[in-house]
Amino acid sequence: MPSEFLTVAEAAARRGGEVLQQWAQKFTVTEKSPKNLVTEADLASEKAIHETIEAAFPSHGFLGEEGLSVPADGCDYRWVIDPLDGTSNYVHHFPYYCVSIALQNGDELVAAVIYDPNQEELFTAEKGSGAFVNGKPLQTTRTDVLKECMVVASLPVNVTREHPAVQSFLDVMPAVQHIQRTGSAALNLAYVAGGRIDAYWSTTVKPWDMAAGALIVAEAGGRVTRCDCEPLDIEVPDILATNGTEIHAPLSELLSGE
Repeated sequence: MPSEFLTVAEAAARRGGEVLQQWAQKFTVTEKSPKNLVTEADLASEKAIHETIEAAFPSHGFLGEEGLSVPADGCDYRWVIDPLDGTSNYVHHFPYYCVSIALQNGDELVAAVIYDPNQEELFTAEKGSGAFVNGKPLQTTRTDVLKECMVVASLPVNVTREHPAVQSFLDVMPAVQHIQRTGSAALNLAYVAGGRIDAYWSTTVKPWDMAAGALIVAEAGGRVTRCDCEPLDIEVPDILATNGTEIHAPLSELLSGE
């Protein structure tokens, strides 16, 4: 049985996803920076998620992409929320975006939900209890040869060809079978957990981009570190998530320039 934490997170994610789909045909768009679009949908989804969780856990803290920052009151729980991961995709009606919600107890990730409202897929995990999509267990791939892998990366906003992230992308390209850039860190992580891709990395993600996905990958049998194989810290914009096989080390070496 899922805990009350996960049950509430699932309800909040579905509510946020419903808000996104309601706004999808009517939002207005403003550019806060090139290729980084924000919509009223972000704020509406975050508000719905926050209200749902706060009603159940009024003493918990919150951190959200759209300015949400509430300290915990007498406890160590903090919810880390991305109400719309994949904003540019959403704005352009490219159906690869999601809601991402994670719960921390101190520095430990203990519950996670990623909801894809287009595919109606709900990825979930609790610490020590495995990972699931729509109630079915998740398992990463067992591919252990990097040259046979499909991998995905995130590149930063306003990226130039001289940026180190671009060089890393090019360094990895000949070492794998396929490489993609898709625009939603959280869904990329969910897809690693689900065995749909073999690895994902980024050096530009925020806590709300990776918190939920990191736990889901780990609970599905994957490995999650920084790109140099140091332990993950969601406050540091650096993540490498793989299927947990021997591909992790050589991919890390490529990304670290070794």
